[in-house]
Amino acid sequence: MPEFGLGAHVDAADPIAGARERGAAHVQIFLGDPKGWKGADVAYPGGAGALAVAARAAQVELYVHAPYVLNVASTNNRIRIPSRKQLQVQIDAAAEIGAAGIVVHGGHVRAGEDLAVGFDNWRKCIDGLDQRVPVLIENTAGGDGAMARGLERIARLWEAIGAADGGDRVGFCLDTCHAWASGEDLPGLAERITAITGRIDLLHCNDSRDAQGSGADRHAGLGHGTIPEADLVAVVAEAGAPVMLETPGGVDEHRADMAWLRKRLG
Repeated sequence: MPEFGLGAHVDAADPIAGARERGAAHVQIFLGDPKGWKGADVAYPGGAGALAVAARAAQVELYVHAPYVLNVASTNNRIRIPSRKQLQVQIDAAAEIGAAGIVVHGGHVRAGEDLAVGFDNWRKCIDGLDQRVPVLIENTAGGDGAMARGLERIARLWEAIGAADGGDRVGFCLDTCHAWASGEDLPGLAERITAITGRIDLLHCNDSRDAQGSGADRHAGLGHGTIPEADLVAVVAEAGAPVMLETPGGVDEHRADMAWLRKRLG
């Protein structure tokens, strides 16, 4: 098994137990409602400090996924400004639990709006952030106005971010289902992404329920979707990054997905 190890998205109430049950080297959690604006909430008994201590003792690496509602690219002030503020709140909370990074979606502008404004809004966001933990921008499955759908837009996003103070600290999270749904071929994708971003910090390893290029963000268990088996294994091997499952189900399903991947990676 490659050294980068395997992990999964787990319930935030006890991510250490979630890691132990799955035999995971790292886990990903939400800090609060992923579809809400109420701020970060550490559900672990004893709070953020206790979780940080427990994770170190168990040698479990923690990642945080920011709420889905955040959209720092938006041209709407009522969405963009709260998104920036909430991202900082999430970063601060992630730092308190000792997280290795925080994953955030690339966001979008509305139909007919100038993509360039969305990219520049990301630059402004990064300029104003205190990156106490690395911000890992995740590629997107669909959306005509999406900032991180497809390599051409990711390149434009990274050009904009590169002009920001702290832009060199921003990392990348590659989601295999999202890449497939956006129309990308997976073999060689890690190299093409790295040529743009310089790094892949985390790999969301998910099969896809739907066809290549569908634009649908619908995950499937490994080997149970439409991504060719060899292609999915190839991108995992080539990325050389920590692998995080976001596949459907709980402990049993995640353990089965890990076994599926270990068998094929050797």
